Amino acid sequence: MIHVIASISIKDGRLGEFLEIFRANVPAVLAEDGCIAYAPAVDVDSGIEVQSKDPLLVTVVEKWDSLDSLHAHLEAPHMLSYRERVKDLVAGVSLKVLAEA
Repeated sequence: MIHVIASISIKDGRLGEFLEIFRANVPAVLAEDGCIAYAPAVDVDSGIEVQSKDPLLVTVVEKWDSLDSLHAHLEAPHMLSYRERVKDLVAGVSLKVLAEA
């Protein structure tokens, strides 16, 4: 199993618009072969001192059955369309692709 943590920095004032587009794409992603989980998350004020909070960061938590499934996901037509729709809303993206230890 492959775990993916995608950190997407959103331009100021565009978070709501980004999340609307992202959420509309989630059912298509969940229907992909090999997708186990795919969900956006935003920081919550937990009161835990060491938590770093960023109100403009969307963290996407994903699980895939294999690297092949993840690679196919990145080239899926709905993902190409999604990236085009959000390109002006996104300030930056970083990705962690992890295997179980």
